[in-house]
This record gives sequence, structure tokens and C-alpha cells, in this order.
Amino acid sequence: MDGRVSASISRKGAGTPGLRRIDEIGVQVTVGDDVRAPLAGSSADPSAAGLLVATATAAAAATGTGLILFPRTAALPSVWVGSVPAVGFTAGDAAALLAAVRPCSLLPEHGEGWFGRPGLSGHRLGQAATGPATGPAAEPAAGRDWSPLFRPARTEHGGHWARVEAADATAGLDLVTEIEAVPGGAIRARHTLTNRGRAPYVVDSLEVVFPLPGRVGEVLDFTGRQTAERIPQRHRIGDGLWLREGRRGHTGHDSATMVVAGVPGFAFGRGEAYGLHVAWSGNTVHRVERTPSGPGVTTIGGGELLLPGEITLAEGESYATPWVYLAATGSGLDDLSAQFHGYLRSLPAHPRSPRPVNLNVWEAVYFRHDFAKLAALADLARDIGAERYVLDDGWFAGRRNDETGLGDWQVDEAVWPRGLSQLADYVRERGMQFGLWIEPEMVNPDSDLYRAHPDWILATGQRRPPLQRHQLVLDLTRPEVSAYLLDRIDGLLTEYPIDYIKWDCNRDITDAGSGTRAGAPAAHQQALAVYALLDELRRRHPDVEWESCAAGGGRVDLGMLERVERVWTSDMTDALARQSIQRWTGQLVPPEYLGAHVSAPFSHQSGRFMPLSLRCATALFGHFGIEWDITQAPPEELAELAAWIQLYKQHRALIHAGRVARIDTPDDTAWMYGVVAADASAALMSYVQLDEPGNDQPAALRVPGLDPRRRYRVTDVTPGARPPRRARRLGAADARLPAIQVSGAGLAEIGLAIPPQRTLTAVVLLIEATAGHEASDGGS
Repeated sequence: MDGRVSASISRKGAGTPGLRRIDEIGVQVTVGDDVRAPLAGSSADPSAAGLLVATATAAAAATGTGLILFPRTAALPSVWVGSVPAVGFTAGDAAALLAAVRPCSLLPEHGEGWFGRPGLSGHRLGQAATGPATGPAAEPAAGRDWSPLFRPARTEHGGHWARVEAADATAGLDLVTEIEAVPGGAIRARHTLTNRGRAPYVVDSLEVVFPLPGRVGEVLDFTGRQTAERIPQRHRIGDGLWLREGRRGHTGHDSATMVVAGVPGFAFGRGEAYGLHVAWSGNTVHRVERTPSGPGVTTIGGGELLLPGEITLAEGESYATPWVYLAATGSGLDDLSAQFHGYLRSLPAHPRSPRPVNLNVWEAVYFRHDFAKLAALADLARDIGAERYVLDDGWFAGRRNDETGLGDWQVDEAVWPRGLSQLADYVRERGMQFGLWIEPEMVNPDSDLYRAHPDWILATGQRRPPLQRHQLVLDLTRPEVSAYLLDRIDGLLTEYPIDYIKWDCNRDITDAGSGTRAGAPAAHQQALAVYALLDELRRRHPDVEWESCAAGGGRVDLGMLERVERVWTSDMTDALARQSIQRWTGQLVPPEYLGAHVSAPFSHQSGRFMPLSLRCATALFGHFGIEWDITQAPPEELAELAAWIQLYKQHRALIHAGRVARIDTPDDTAWMYGVVAADASAALMSYVQLDEPGNDQPAALRVPGLDPRRRYRVTDVTPGARPPRRARRLGAADARLPAIQVSGAGLAEIGLAIPPQRTLTAVVLLIEATAGHEASDGGS
């Protein structure tokens, strides 16, 4: 393996920006005598306590996730994972739990009698790799050291982390497993494998695996397609392997996103559940497996999906898995979300300022860039309260459609003879930030860049990969390609007053080979190169905010979210479809990251008509924006849109910092959800009538997370008039709900009675604690 590939592998193990590596923490403690246990027999000695790594933060979640390591002399430590309370659970409890722990490690090994999918699959190349083997004792071309058996060498730990070093001297392999508790309540783990042998070692797969209790019996994960991301699917766990592979070269629209295993029937507010996410923006594996014997255990895990020969370690080289995150709860999906949301809100890249109201001009003008039209949009945007203006695709040379110009990152002088300063200055003079769309990773064959450098694309050899969306993928693993892109984008950000970049990635990677490796796979290196380019641009331009878009809602993963302030949730802007997309993207991503735009009355994607109230209410519980030719909107609709924008501004601090609450309902014709402040001082809740209700019985909107002893004022703050569901009912002209005062206990246990609403409408309710009042013991 050449030195450049080796460097990229080492960089993968360098840690997450803003978070300390375990070996950088100053104080390290060596655990005492390992617990002695048979190689493949019972668990460790119950008289010895294990090592607990746990986080339980009441501010983010009611409980946290704990992991206990039970050291074994002759094998990797056994593991227990589960939900732990904020107080009352310590490492000393481990001794009492040992009898229930199966001898399952974070790296299940075939050599220890594990007959499921192994944590490590690989083999060593022989000296005869270039020719046929001869003679009975001839060394094979490949296949040696395929069943390693690691022995622990050293264990270190701190309050919320642990590091286990192990080796197989015979196989010539070292293994380091790192475990950390992260802010918010989740834990994460990764393996690093090092080749100590002289011959190269091929890593086929390396995955982090967590054991689960036998009572877990159901799996939830996600599938989808462009404009229909994060479609939930459930199935029962049976014996065998449930494997989700992402092979698109980046996190696709059909990605599992998060795999949740739980007790049958787990829901938003109830049920024991375990949520796992692989923090990687390339190819991935998510897995759930139940082995019926030897030992019988249920596991959940994942890692990077490696292409053939992609990771081949020379002597001394290492490969580290992505961080694999796990959250555990006894209280349902919302508690899992709270743990992941808490982590994202702790990151250095988390948005530092209130999320401004965006106007993106894509669905207003597409490629038809005309200054007068764009200026008129800017004037109206300012008048209704927008705070950021984003110029989308079509500004660079020759870009009059999506078939030409991609890769030629120069302003089109025919359209913008005075450069982008003409529009950027106009926007900023009206008090708004200016943003710009780019797609650095792709190139059109009809471009000056491709004509000059046809070898700069990812390809397996001499053939050109098939086109998607008239695009090919640039090989960012070539230093000259990354340098070209860095120079062009850095130049744009230096020349123009750009506050915000929308970074798009509109196609999958097919034939992800690099010409620098004779067409051998380079998907792993490509993901690293994307990270490196974005990291360097962020370093050079720390005041610029970044949005990740991948043909809409692709590449939604923690690897990318650690580097951006926003994701474009989907190219589907139809509000009814967006309700589901945003609901389930929120299982991983908090509302402040979710780009959510008010689109045209007739959806450009579905063709359906959507009332303005539903379009606005859908955008309210995300990062609010507009993607609509508002120059065509009548004055009354602009006034109502301005009222929704004002509502968003008044409550975005709550929406973007509170705990998400999704209410379980027996009737899917209406959804109820919202956010509750961490200090229980307020909540903002929404009732959305998605379809004609099954009956006229009012729904009970029960609000969790409030203080049961405090009293709250509940106010209908939905902008605009709201006609009743049936116009003749009591002659009513408006269906606005009356204001009431009630206890937190009443809101949680009884709930607000909301009558069925007109189809495709929404009600928004503000719940605020009243000053100096508490409910009596009777709740009155």
C-alpha cells in the first residue's frame, strides 16, 4: 500500500473534531487483575465488579445509556449495555449482574465459538499472491490468519471512557477498542486494527457489536428514495441475520439511518428500545442478529461497508471503524431521540445563532437568473421577515440547465456581468445574509473541467461509469482535484460577501475506483477527502455556515452533521409528504438542523394543493424557510406568511432547544407533536389533521415533560382565521380553541381535547407556565 493511502487510513482513526481522543486525556488508570473466566464458558467471576461507562443527563433525557465491561483473562471483555438512571446505578452493581451476562464481546470472534456474523472478517496475503501455490507446504496466495483470537493486553478507563488493548500474536494483529459516553446520554465505540505482520492484511469487514437482552423482539429502521426519505419499516426479530447495507458511496435516501431494536410494540412514549447509528458518510452496514445457540444471544451493530480489497494494511498500518453510537431507554423512541439530539447540540459545529428565516430561490426561478426578478424576490422577502437569501443552482458559467457547466466554478459573465456582488450587495443592503449553492464533488461531461481532465473522475478502469443526472463523480482522493476545488471555493468565499453555503451531492457513486490505484476501490478514501475539504474550508472561513444537501435528504448522518449547521431534509416540499419525512428524520436530527420550507400552493413535486396554514405549520417545527415565487402570492397570503414567520421568530429558541415530543395516537389521520422546554417552563405543540378523521371524537393531546405541580396557560396561537370543520356547526365562523389554565399533571394525564379539524389544517398551541402558581395536591 502506498504512503498516501496509509495516511488516509491513519486519519480515519484520528478522532472527531471537537472531541478528545481517549489517549489524549491526561489521567489514565490501569484496571487491576482481570477477572478469570473459561474461554467460551460462563461469564466472569461474580465476585468482581465490571467497569461501567455511562451517561445519564436529566437535561437531555430521563435516563442515559450504560455499558459494563467484564474483563476476562483469556478473551475480550464481555459486555452489558442498557438504560441507566441518572442516580443510583454504579459500577458496583456489576457484580450482581454478572450471572445474566452472556460471554459476548464488542467484537464477536469465530475462534471463540461465535457462529454468527463475526466482528472481524479478513485474511492475510501470502508471498505466493502473484503466482500459483505449489507443493504440499506451499504458502497460499491468500487466506491465512482469517480467524484471529484476541487476548487482552491492557485496559484503561476514566469516568466516562474505556480503552481495551488486545493482540493475536499468532495472526500478527493488534486491536484497540475505545468506548466513550457522549453528552446527551448515548455511548459510542470503535475498533482500530493494526497489522504487525510482514505480509499485507486484507480487512473485509470490521464492526462494533452490542449484545441485547432476549426480551427484545422487534426492529424499526428506515428506507426510502429521493423525495420520500426515512420511510419507517418494522419487522419481528427471528433467528438469523437482518443486514442493511448502504452501497451508494454516501448515505443514501434508502439508508437505514438508525436501527432500533426493542420490545414488541415500542412507540414514541413507551417501551424498552436500543437505537444504533453508524457515524459515517460513505458505505455502511447496520445489523441485528439472533443466534439460537452457542451462545444464544441477540446483537445489534454496524460499521463501514468495505469494497473488495479497499482496506489492505501493510505492516504497521491501521484501520479504524467509524464511531458506532448506541442509545438505550426504557421509555420509547422520543427518549432515544433526546439522547442523539443532546449530543448534536453539544458539538462545536452546532448553530451558534438563532436559525434565520431562509428564502431559497430555486423553486421560484430555477435556472432563469434575472437580476430584476431576483431583486423583487429579495424586496418581498425582506418585507415579510426573511433573514437570509440563498441563490441556488445556475449562477456559474454555461449553467442554463443541469447538463452543462458543473465543475466550472466561475461566475457566468453573460448572466452576471458585474459578478455576484450585484445581487449579494443588494441582498445585504436589505438586512439579509447572502447564501450560495455549490456541488463540488460532481462534474458534467459537458464542462471545461472534464474536457481538460477526463481522468479526474472515479472509475474502475478505462470505462466511464454510467451517468446519473448528467453527472460523474470527481476523484477527490487525487490531491490535484481536492486542491482545485479548495482553490475555487475558497476564492468565491474570499471575493464575495457569502454568509452561507448550500453544499449539494446529487448522485450516487458507481464504480468508485481511483485511477491512482489502477481502478481499485476508493469509496473509503473519497469520504475522508470530502471531510478534509469541508474541514479546511470551515477552518479558512469560520463565519460561514454550511448546509448539507444530497439530492435532498441523502447523506444525513453524524459524520456530516458534525461539520454542518443544517441539512436539506428532502427535495419534496409538499407539506403533507414532509410531515412524515421530518417526523422520522427527527429520530436522529433535532429540529434546528432540518431545513423546512414553505413552498408553492400547488406542489412542484406532487402537484397537490396544500393550504398555506399546513405549509407554514410544517415548516415551523424545523429551520423555517421559503421556497416559493412569492412575487405571485396575493397580498392576503403574504400577510399570513409574515404572521407565521413572526410566530417562528418568537418561539424558535424553544423549538430549537426543547425536547421533541411525538404523541402516540390510535388514529393516524391526525398527528400531534411539539417541543417541551428543558426547564418545563413552556411547550409548543401542534395538532395536524392529515386526513378526514375516522370519527368525531376529540383527540386527547397529552403533553409529557411539564412540571405536574405547576399551572400552565394554554393559548391557540395559530396565525390566520381557521374555519370550523363543518361550516354549519353552531354557526361558528372560527374554530380557534379557547384559552385555558390547567396543571402540568392534567396536561400529561388527561390532555387537551381537540375536536377533529378540517383536512390538511394545523393547530399550534403555546403552553406557558403561569407566574407564582402551583397546583394543589389534588391537581385543581
